[in-house]
Amino acid sequence: MSMWWSLHLRREAASVPLARRFLLGTMETAGVDPDISYDLSVALSEACANAVEHGGDRRDAEGAQDAGPASAGDGRSGHASGQYRVTAYLDGEKCRIEVADSGPGFSARRTLRPAAEPSGGCPPDPQPSAAHPSGDPSHARTAAHPAAMAESGRGLGLIEELADHVHFGNRPGRGAVVSFDKVLKWREGALLMVS
Repeated sequence: MSMWWSLHLRREAASVPLARRFLLGTMETAGVDPDISYDLSVALSEACANAVEHGGDRRDAEGAQDAGPASAGDGRSGHASGQYRVTAYLDGEKCRIEVADSGPGFSARRTLRPAAEPSGGCPPDPQPSAAHPSGDPSHARTAAHPAAMAESGRGLGLIEELADHVHFGNRPGRGAVVSFDKVLKWREGALLMVS
């Protein structure tokens, strides 16, 4: 079984629960285990909240609320700074989710730490993979986590904890991309179970 969907959403707080409900509905219909669905939906909510908060010029997002999609563009390749995109792929035994915005992207000066080692203590595989297609070691790094009592900034760390593989990167030109995936488990008797 393989399916995918893509949503183009306004950078408004109301878009976050909409994307989450859409994902949960898809997972339920497909027959994905509720615990896996919940983990992915929380990670998606964090990625969407990040896109709403940081995904473009706030002035553009506010103007898009009044003007509509045609006038919300930023003039670059049809991308709208008042919008962001969520794409989900259920392919085989894995779900991959990507949230892309047209904001300034992740700062090159942002403090990074190496990705956590997989179980067994082996270092991450330097070969290109679906999660890190370039094979560039800088793509295998993740954001440093803020203090436990910080008011904000814990969302990227939460995504890392809930997903199996995570990639934070920048799109060519302008914008951030957060992609993550998780191996799926299926409910007993699921109609769309992987064969």
